[in-house]
Amino acid sequence: MTKLGILDQSHIPEGGTAIDALSQTTRLAQEADRLGYSRYWVSEHHASKALAHSSPEVLIAHLAANTSRIRVGSGGIMLPHYSAYKVAENFRLLEALYPGRIDLGIGRAPGGMPLATRALQEDRYQTADRYPQQIVDLIGYLQDSIMENHRFAGLKVSPSIETVPELWMLGSSGESARLAAIIGTSFAFAQFFGTPGGVEATRHYHEHFEPSLMEDRPRSMAAVTVVCAESEEEADELASSSDLFFLQLHNGQELNSLPSVETALSYPYTGLDRERVRQSRAWRVVGTPAQALEKLNRLAEQYRTDELLIVSSIHDFDKRVRSYRLLADAFGLK
Repeated sequence: MTKLGILDQSHIPEGGTAIDALSQTTRLAQEADRLGYSRYWVSEHHASKALAHSSPEVLIAHLAANTSRIRVGSGGIMLPHYSAYKVAENFRLLEALYPGRIDLGIGRAPGGMPLATRALQEDRYQTADRYPQQIVDLIGYLQDSIMENHRFAGLKVSPSIETVPELWMLGSSGESARLAAIIGTSFAFAQFFGTPGGVEATRHYHEHFEPSLMEDRPRSMAAVTVVCAESEEEADELASSSDLFFLQLHNGQELNSLPSVETALSYPYTGLDRERVRQSRAWRVVGTPAQALEKLNRLAEQYRTDELLIVSSIHDFDKRVRSYRLLADAFGLK
């Protein structure tokens, strides 16, 4: 049976605040813990008007403290902004506080506009070219396996503990999959971005995986947008909020919040807008529990995984929780 996790971007709902969004994230994590979801990841975005947080490691500590079983992690830490050593320290500490429950998902996207990147990397500009070496360094720090000829030979990461967080490389391209295979990490494809080629990239990852200190076999996952309701009509309406939000993002106009269904349905869409929404629905799962079960199991088979991360940008919090409950029932989560 396919396992389900959650990726939460903490959208600020229209009519609400960042504080409201963070409260909802906490409550949703607790409900996911109760329902039997496997893991709960939070994202990293900078200088965003519509998203409530930019520091996954801080939010992970809060969510882990307010849940009891579910794994909690980053989806992900944008490693080029930071020192691999400091990331290792942060996640070693989280793992020490919540043993066996911490995931470290890493990526190389900026997570924001160029101005935010400049501020994050002030006086220490990093390029994506250093990303592979950063990952190797990160594994060395987490596993206490820094080589004698390393530039920081002998450096240790505190606290000293017996376990390490799960390390996942995130990506939406074939290049990320190739890198994950070469270095030997687990790989999660951001299918919800709508970038084509995910199945092929994941196949390459499985076929070329090289065992490492982190993993002795390939392990993949895909993050998928899902809106689930008792009827197709209701699911279609609930999905209109994210339809409009991502349409505007595609048009270079980030909204201040996730629109309500009423706002989305009353928006004056052009013919081109409607075609773009129609195309975006092709890589989303919108429908009843039975329809979601069929489509998600098919995606799991294509991505050669027994676990999917579910992204559900639904404006009404109660209906968002309801969507996750319907999925949990459909998949028999416990």
